[in-house]
Amino acid sequence: MAKLILDIQNLRKRFGDRELFTIRSLRVYEGERIGLIGQNGAGKSTLLSLIAGEEEADEGLVRRFGLAAVICQQGDREEEVSDQALASLFRAREERDGLSGGERTRRKIAAALSKHPSLLLADEPTTDLDEEGVRLLSKQLSEFSGSLLLISHDRALLRAQCGRIWHLENGEITDFPGGYEDFERERARKRDRAQFEYDQYRREQKRLKESAQKMAERASSVKKAPSRMGNSEARLHKREATDAILRLSHAKRTIQNRMEQMAVKERPTALPDIRMQLGVSSPIEAKTALELSCETLEAGGRLLLSDTALTLPTGSRTALTGENGCGKTTLLSVITGHPAPGVVFSGAVRLNPKAKIGWYDQHHEHSLALDKTVLQNVLDAAPSSQALARTVLSRLGFAREDIIKKAAVLSGGEKAKLSLARLLLTDCNLLILDEPTNHLDLFTLEALEDLLAGYGGTLLLVSHDEIFLHHIATRRVRFERAKLIAAE
Repeated sequence: MAKLILDIQNLRKRFGDRELFTIRSLRVYEGERIGLIGQNGAGKSTLLSLIAGEEEADEGLVRRFGLAAVICQQGDREEEVSDQALASLFRAREERDGLSGGERTRRKIAAALSKHPSLLLADEPTTDLDEEGVRLLSKQLSEFSGSLLLISHDRALLRAQCGRIWHLENGEITDFPGGYEDFERERARKRDRAQFEYDQYRREQKRLKESAQKMAERASSVKKAPSRMGNSEARLHKREATDAILRLSHAKRTIQNRMEQMAVKERPTALPDIRMQLGVSSPIEAKTALELSCETLEAGGRLLLSDTALTLPTGSRTALTGENGCGKTTLLSVITGHPAPGVVFSGAVRLNPKAKIGWYDQHHEHSLALDKTVLQNVLDAAPSSQALARTVLSRLGFAREDIIKKAAVLSGGEKAKLSLARLLLTDCNLLILDEPTNHLDLFTLEALEDLLAGYGGTLLLVSHDEIFLHHIATRRVRFERAKLIAAE
């Protein structure tokens, strides 16, 4: 029998007045590889912190049988990489200052793996990684002999690594004994079944209501005895009419009882459709939205680009790709006019006069008013109707009760979703997005794909998520040897 690695019993955690989750019993055995999925704010990262012993539960028991190591989603704590082979493999640079997001993630991965744990707790380990980094991580996880509990929005990574899924929803975990593709198929089957049962319920409810109405109409149409009838005939007619009314009333009551005894079927949750195209209210009529000519781009004394150019055709959706630290974020900051200290740019950025830039960077939460509600944050930033604002928020996973929460109490993923909602509703026709999928749950990621696939403006984005780019991008531009190389 496989060795027990983790035992969770009657685990309960609250967040203020809200009960985050209650978990009756979960066990992880040696070599198991589990994907933990759920919407932003459901408590995934909190659960990993409880399992790692970094946070206290309100009730319950967590027992670990062996060393646990964490690849954390957020925070800049010092990570010691004791295995030099792993440090070299992941190019885990020692200096803390000046590291890009991907370089920090590489260091966290190398530090966790170098502990050779029995249980690896990985919270969004692909955050900011380039394509080569994601491939390297996937290879190392495949070779990892311990147990794995993985939170990730990277569908390819979940499919490759996990043979079991924990779905955290409404404070409870469903333990699904299959991979992510199996989970998706089962979720679609349950959704289709729920819709079928709801449709059947509504049809039967309508039929019974119509039958009851007909009975009532027939009962009211039973005629009184004509005045010319004799007494005996009138008494007979009255008795027959009374019997008919009683029969009809009994039939109506029977129908009403059946209606009351019907198992109520709730309408399956469906994402509202957005009957409009974002980004088309003030279109760019020229063929080109932006042109950049770069003589040199440097950051921290390091040359990133030299004698190169970038053109964004109007209406295009361009993915900017390249290795971690090559300068993707730095270039976006120059284009948007927000270069960081130490960035030196020589060249020109020529925007179409009608271009209105919407900018989503990796520090998006700084734009939020934390003392205001989710809905207020969106309405303050965008000249949209409240109905459209609520629709976009719903599409990005905010429930009706969530939009009255203060932004200060949101999780990191929820703040990312709120920042994206604000941006999508602004009157901009050129969206520039730096790693928009970071910290999003899988369900929100799919909704964002739908929204951006229908975006009517021009899009420039950086993302490490290959499936996301496949669905969104119409062209790619890659950093290669200090040049920008377009691959249509």
